[in-house]
Amino acid sequence: MKKILATLLIILVSVSVFSQKKKDVLLTIGDEPVLVKEFKRVYAKNLDLVQEESQKNVDGYLDLFIDYKLKVKEAYNQNLNETEEYKSEFSKYQEQLSRNYLAEDNVTSSLIKEAYDRSLIEINANHILILSKFDDLPQDTLIAYNKLKVIREKAIAGEDFSKLIKQYTEEPGGKERGGELGYFSAFSMVYTFENEAYNTPVGEISEILRTQFGYHIIKVKDRRAKSPRISASHIMISSKIENRNFKPEDRIKELYAKIQQGESFEELAEQYSDDKATAKVGGKLRPFARGEIRSEEFEEAVYNLKNVGDISVPIESSFGWHIIKLNKNYGLPTFEEEEESIAKKVKNSDRAKVITQKVTQKIIDKYGYKAGEEYISFFNDYVNDDVLTKKWKYQEIPEDQNKLLFTVGTKNITFNDFAKFIEERQASSRPYEIKESLIKDFFNDYKEKEIKQYFKNQLEIENEEYAAVINEYRSGLLIFDVMDKNIWTRAKDDSLGLQSYFDANKENYKWKQRVDAIIISASNEEVAKKAQDLLKRNVSEEEIKKSLNLNEKVEVIITSGIFEINQRELPENFETKPGISKIYTNDGSFVVVKVSKILEPSVKLLEEVKGKVMSNYQTYLEVNWMKELRNKNEVVINKKALKKIKKEFKN
Repeated sequence: MKKILATLLIILVSVSVFSQKKKDVLLTIGDEPVLVKEFKRVYAKNLDLVQEESQKNVDGYLDLFIDYKLKVKEAYNQNLNETEEYKSEFSKYQEQLSRNYLAEDNVTSSLIKEAYDRSLIEINANHILILSKFDDLPQDTLIAYNKLKVIREKAIAGEDFSKLIKQYTEEPGGKERGGELGYFSAFSMVYTFENEAYNTPVGEISEILRTQFGYHIIKVKDRRAKSPRISASHIMISSKIENRNFKPEDRIKELYAKIQQGESFEELAEQYSDDKATAKVGGKLRPFARGEIRSEEFEEAVYNLKNVGDISVPIESSFGWHIIKLNKNYGLPTFEEEEESIAKKVKNSDRAKVITQKVTQKIIDKYGYKAGEEYISFFNDYVNDDVLTKKWKYQEIPEDQNKLLFTVGTKNITFNDFAKFIEERQASSRPYEIKESLIKDFFNDYKEKEIKQYFKNQLEIENEEYAAVINEYRSGLLIFDVMDKNIWTRAKDDSLGLQSYFDANKENYKWKQRVDAIIISASNEEVAKKAQDLLKRNVSEEEIKKSLNLNEKVEVIITSGIFEINQRELPENFETKPGISKIYTNDGSFVVVKVSKILEPSVKLLEEVKGKVMSNYQTYLEVNWMKELRNKNEVVINKKALKKIKKEFKN
C-alpha cells in the first residue's frame, strides 16, 4: 500500500482549471485537489455524529474523509455518474433542493396561515366527479359541465346525494365507495378541491369546481377538531409467532388481570411484550397522531382513553393482542411551532402553483428571456399523430429549419432541443386527443423547465451554501452506488465467499450456555413455593395454571423453551444446573425454573446467524477494498494547511 505522504503539497495545480491557491488545498488524490473549506465544513457538521473518540480529532476524522473521497473518485472511475438511475435520482434531489431557493421569498404568510388553520380541522366529505380532460374540445367540456350542473340542481333540490353518486359519478371505483373521501385536512387533496371543501358548510353542496381529473361537486358531511399527538405504551402478544405453549389471547388476558391486581404495567411490558423495541422501555411508543399507526383498532382504543394513566382492555389488531396505557396528551402545536414545517409543505405542494408565474418571472428579471421564432405551425407539421399514442420518434431538424425557440440568460434553445424534449416527455404525459394542445402544453413545460434549470446551474456557481449541499448529495449517491456494486451486492451474491468467511471465523458465532427449561413467574413467594412443589411432582404446565390461577385471578405465568443464560426470561444470577431451582426474585416477581437439559456452548449454524455474518463479511470486504483504493491512488496532504485546521478547532 502506498503510504499517505504527510508532506508539504508539492503538486502543481493548474490555476486555469482549479483557480485555487496552494494554501486553499488540504490534500490531493491523484491529480484532484480537495479544499480546506470542504473538509472544515464536513468535519464541523459531522463531529457530533462520529461515535469513536479516536475519529473525533482532526487526524482521525481525516482518515474517514480520505476514505470518503476515495470512494467518490472510484465511483467516477467506474462511470456510475452516467447511469440513468443515478441521473434520475440526482435530478429529483436537485429539483427539490433548488425549490428552497426558487420560491422561498414568495411563499406568502397568508398561504401558510391558511394551511395551519385548516390543519386543525378535519373534513369528512364525499363527491361526484364527471370526467373531463383539460385538452377536451370546448363543446365536450361544456357537455361535462352541464351534466354536473343538472346533478347539482337535483342535490340542491333535496335528492339523496348517495344515490346521485351511485347513479352518476364517473370516478373509478367511486360508485362502490359511495364517493367517500374519509376525513382529510390541509395538503390531503389538490388545492382547488381542498379550497371548495373548506369553504362549503356541513350538510351543503359545493359549487362546481374543476381539477385535472374533471368537474366535481362536494357534499361536506362533517368537520371535527383534529386529534392531538399523544404518547402511549403497550404490551403486545404477537399472533405471528408459532409453536408457543399458550394462545396470545389467553396470555394478554393473564397480563391484564395482573395489571388489575396492581402489578406494574412497565415491568410486565419489559418481561412479556413481543414488541422488543418498546419492551425494554416499558412498552413506550414514540408520540403519534391519528393516521400514523397502521391499525384502526389500536388508534380507536388509544384515543378512547381520556386521562393520563388510563389503561385499555385487551384489544386485537392485525399484529396481535394489545393492552394500551395513555402516557401524555401533547395538545395541538401552535402556529409558531408549525410555521417552518408548513412553509416547506407549501413550497412542495400544488399550492406552489399559485406563485409559479412569479418565480419564473423573477428568474427572467434576473437573467433575461427572449422569445424566438413562432413554433406552433412548424411543430404541427413536424410532429405526426404518433405523439398522441406516445410513439413519436425524434428526427433531427435540418440546420436551415432549426430556428431559435427562445433564449434564457446566455443559453440559446433551438427547435431541435424542444423536439428531443417532446420525444422524452410523451411517455410520461397525460393522454391527449388534440396535437396542438399537446404541443402548447409541452412548450410551456419545457420553457419552465429550461428557465428553472438555468437558475439551478447558476445557483451552484453563485451560491456557496447550495453548491456544498448539492455536492454532498451527489457524492452520497455515488458512494451508495459504488458500495452497492463493490461490497453489498458482491457479498449477497457470493455464497461461497460467505461460507468461507464463516468457516474461518466460527469461534465468533457461538451459542452461550443454554437451558431447556420451564419458567414460572409467580405473584408472591407463597404461590412460587406451590409452583415449585408441583414441578417436583411433574405436574404439567396446564395443570399448574389450573391449580394456581383460581377465581379468574392470574397468580402465575408460565413460559417454556430453550433460553441462553443471559436472556431476560431467566432471573438474574440464575444458577445453571439440572432440576428445579430455588425461588428467585426478578423484577418484582417470584420465579422458579425447571431445567430439563443444559446445552453447552456450541457453534451456531450459518443459517442461524446469516444476517450478522453477512454484515461482518461486508465489513471484511470493505476493509480490503479500501486498501486497494489507497494503493492505486496517491494521497498527498498539505501539512501546513492541516496544522492550521488543528489549531483552529483546538481553539
